[in-house]
Formats: sequence, C-alpha cells, structure tokens
Amino acid sequence: MIMKQIADWTISENTQLSADFCLLKVHLENELPKIRPGQFVQIRVPNASNTFLRRPISIHFVDYDRRELWLLVQMVGEGTRKLSKMRVGESLNIIYPLGNGFTLPERNCHCGLDPQSPEKETNVVQHNNITQHSNAKQGIAGQARNDDGNDDGNGNDNDSFLPQTGGQFLLIGGGAGTAPLLYLGKQLRDLGYQPTFLLGGRTQYQLLQLSEFEKYGNVYTTTEDGSHGEKGFVTNHSIMQTYFSSIRLYRYEMQKHFDKIQMYSNPLSHPSPSTLHPTIYVCGPKPMMLAVAKLAKQNDVSCEVSLENRMACGIGTCLCCVEKTTFGNTCVCTAGPVFNINQLTWQI
Repeated sequence: MIMKQIADWTISENTQLSADFCLLKVHLENELPKIRPGQFVQIRVPNASNTFLRRPISIHFVDYDRRELWLLVQMVGEGTRKLSKMRVGESLNIIYPLGNGFTLPERNCHCGLDPQSPEKETNVVQHNNITQHSNAKQGIAGQARNDDGNDDGNGNDNDSFLPQTGGQFLLIGGGAGTAPLLYLGKQLRDLGYQPTFLLGGRTQYQLLQLSEFEKYGNVYTTTEDGSHGEKGFVTNHSIMQTYFSSIRLYRYEMQKHFDKIQMYSNPLSHPSPSTLHPTIYVCGPKPMMLAVAKLAKQNDVSCEVSLENRMACGIGTCLCCVEKTTFGNTCVCTAGPVFNINQLTWQI
C-alpha cells in the first residue's frame, strides 16, 4: 500500500484552458512516490476563510523526471476559483496520493510499440465532416470488421484491433471526467498498449488537452451541440459499435482457432480465448457512466468507473462520500474512487 503524504508543493505553471478550467502544474522538491492512475489529491486552499475543507482534485498527469503533478481544476465554487488565480511560485499544501486507482494489465510483449517514443505516424479521420486525429496502424479506430467477418468496407482488416496492438482498452471521459484518463493512457502506453480515447463534452470548449491525449492513443470526440466530433453523447459515437464488434469478432475467431488446436495437440500448451481481457475505463457524469456500464455488461466487457461523489476529508472519516456496494456501504475516497461495475449495485 502506498503511504499517504502531506507536503508543500510549488506551483510551476498555471494555464487557463477555458472559461471553466485551468491546468495547475505543481512541483515537489523530494522524489515522488509511486502514483496510480485514478488516484487524487486533497488541496488546502490558502488564504480563503470560507473554504475550510480541502478540495479533492484528480491527478491528471505525473512527470517523475520533473517531480511534477498536473491537476485539471474545474472552477465551480469559491475554493476552485481561488486555486485558478494562484501564481507561479506560490505554495499549495497537498495530501497525496489518495484512493485506489484503475487496474492495469500486465506488460504487453507482442505489441512492438516503443513506450519511450511519443512520435507516431498520425492520420486524420473524418466523421460527418468533422476532423479528428487518429494514430495510424494502431488501436481499434476504423479497423473493425463486421460480425460476418468482412472488413469495415474501407479495405481495412482487423489486425490493428487485436490484443497485441492494445486495441482492447477504451478510455471514456466526459467533461472534467477526462482528467484521470491522460495519466492512465500514458501508463498503458508504457506497458506496450495503445488505448483508444473517447472524450465528450457539451461543447468543443469542454474538450481539453486533446493534443496531450493524442500522444498515447487514438482520440475520438463527441459534443452535444456538434461543434467538435460526432454530435450526441459518447454512447452514441460510432467507435462504440466498432469496439464491441471488434471484441465479438476476435472472440469468435479465437474460439475457432482454439477448437482447432484441441483436435491436434495438447490444449494446455496453447492460450485459450479467455486470454483477451478488454476493458473500458470511464469517468464523468453518473448518467454517462451508467449508460457505458450497461453497454459493457451487455457485451461481457470489464468496466471500471471513477466515481465523483462529493468528498470532504478524503481519508474516510467524514462519511459524506459513501456509496452502496456489493460489500456494503463504503467510502469512495478510500475504497475508490475507482470501482469495477460488478462491485456496485447499479441497476443496469
């Protein structure tokens, strides 16, 4: 277990990303502990008499070389507005790292990706005359065949969404819920995978840091007003159908291959179809997470969600973030914020 720490961090950068969001980069003199994607921090708001409680902020990114954390701050109240106005060189008292993060897979030894190199060939994918960026030759984007085994109609085969290339991981974020997914994508990349990001917002102004996400995987977007990406909700995006079709096809082909092997050799010496472990990681508004969780369950795909329950203490004392789970009522700040949907009592 990673021990919680408390220290004064120095603000190294404060960038206004939009009218509602800023990016704080904070530096620590000492070496950073191991931090898991999905964990968060509790920040004491300085010189703010009306904000007694610390503010919980998701860890957006970790730069170990610079001993720096990135914190995506949404300005929704007096405390976060105060944080957004702080200057470079000022100090923040932070408790870190808190909570449990996302589950990571074992290292992929078959992908051939260089986790140290962010430079990758990129394509531009057109959806309804909206330009989106996509890393070429990797992931599931635009690579799936139909359920009958045909290609996608564009001459693409299904090689790029096989597990070896990391196409089995779909990261979905809405609004401020995109925050923990950047560091998660970086960790998956370092393990030899290339995830697909599906990021949603009400308008294009809620789609933040897209160029950073593009360093680690394919990026697809959706907005409710159609100002960027496909119009609608993330669950309506065409990549969702592509993803589930890809998984079904791969399972079918692997089962046929496995059955054939069993006829001629020792089955224990060959991997079974169960070696594919597709996972969807989600963070955002609860209605969005419920909708994605329902689709994941219907398609027998593992799904982890990062809950955004209101928090106060961050250490399981105040009990204001309690969530009903299959193992009883529990504090999201300590048992979570990340849960597998099978641990929750959601009616999906």
